[in-house]
Amino acid sequence: MANDIRVCDKCKNMRMKTTLPKLQKLAPDAEIKVGCKSYCGPCTRFAFIFVNGRYVTAPTEDEVIKKASKYIK
Repeated sequence: MANDIRVCDKCKNMRMKTTLPKLQKLAPDAEIKVGCKSYCGPCTRFAFIFVNGRYVTAPTEDEVIKKASKYIK
């Protein structure tokens, strides 16, 4: 089963130019969807990734990718 990874391109704590290659390296089989996730409250304070049904948050982009890796199948 492929991983379901979703990220918000409007999140002020994430840069898609650097985030997407890191996520693709972490989960090459994943379909990564980019777009607003209507998670605007926490999105303004933290970097976040929606991975396989879970919202994962952290203060920085690198930290959230590291935390999200636990949920990659």
